[in-house]
Amino acid sequence: MRIWLNKYFGFTKSEFNGLIFLLSILFLLKIIPYIYVYFKPVEKDDPNLMAQIQKIELTDDRNFYAVRDRIEHAGTVRAEKFFYFDPNTLNPEGWQSLGLSPKQAQSIVNYTKKGGKFYKPEDLQKMYTISPERYAKLLPFVQIAAQPSGYPQNKMPFEKKVLVKKTFQVVDINTADSARLDEIKGIGGAFATRILKYRERLGGFHHKEQLMEIYGLDSSKYNEIKDQVTISSVALKMVNINTAVFNDLKGNPYLSYKQINAIIQYRKQHGNYSGLSDLSKVLILNQDIINKIAPYISF
Repeated sequence: MRIWLNKYFGFTKSEFNGLIFLLSILFLLKIIPYIYVYFKPVEKDDPNLMAQIQKIELTDDRNFYAVRDRIEHAGTVRAEKFFYFDPNTLNPEGWQSLGLSPKQAQSIVNYTKKGGKFYKPEDLQKMYTISPERYAKLLPFVQIAAQPSGYPQNKMPFEKKVLVKKTFQVVDINTADSARLDEIKGIGGAFATRILKYRERLGGFHHKEQLMEIYGLDSSKYNEIKDQVTISSVALKMVNINTAVFNDLKGNPYLSYKQINAIIQYRKQHGNYSGLSDLSKVLILNQDIINKIAPYISF
């Protein structure tokens, strides 16, 4: 190579050596980053990282209402002035005097205007606009007036109106429509709609306790309505686990997308499922999940 360079370019031996040295330096500079990445030690996550994340999430949950109130109340809330009040008749200005923002006050008034009722002071906590701290402050001042049993006769000389008290009824939650569900004491239009949507996702209720899986319907609300509901023996909507595709299972509220994929992939690799015991071989399905989906699958 040196002879060829000397022939065409007139390089001396020292110039040729210098050229080789320069090319060597350039080559080293080119490969140093790759060498560094190869030998760089792998950084490991802090073993306590997950615990720290969970702690942050827990703190966020605890501060949710406080943060929401500060945002909604900023520059809009009047000075708190507590007084005895009936939540069924209080106007927006009255709610604002109790420390709520205009938006929160209007939300509660809209609820009562649409037919919502507070039957006892504890019903105030079902309003999501009122934080637990605010509810604790307001509860001692709630005074709900008794519903009138009729009207004075001298104000209705030509017509006598009789108010009929709603009788206790038992409603079948597997066949009832929204109007029928609304007859359950403690269940308004919003809860009736949620019950219908959840029933559609499930394919029918298998037992009454499934009502507690509906958003906002906690154990206290369930205990309030459980004697007013029943379940008929209608056929539940079943899905054949051995022929089901992703779309057949995605509506099931008990299964995540990852679990659905695992069920299908296991079936492709090992063949059809013969029973519930085979489902327990899918690693990301625990026994609780299997028990919940059992009434809604066939083999």
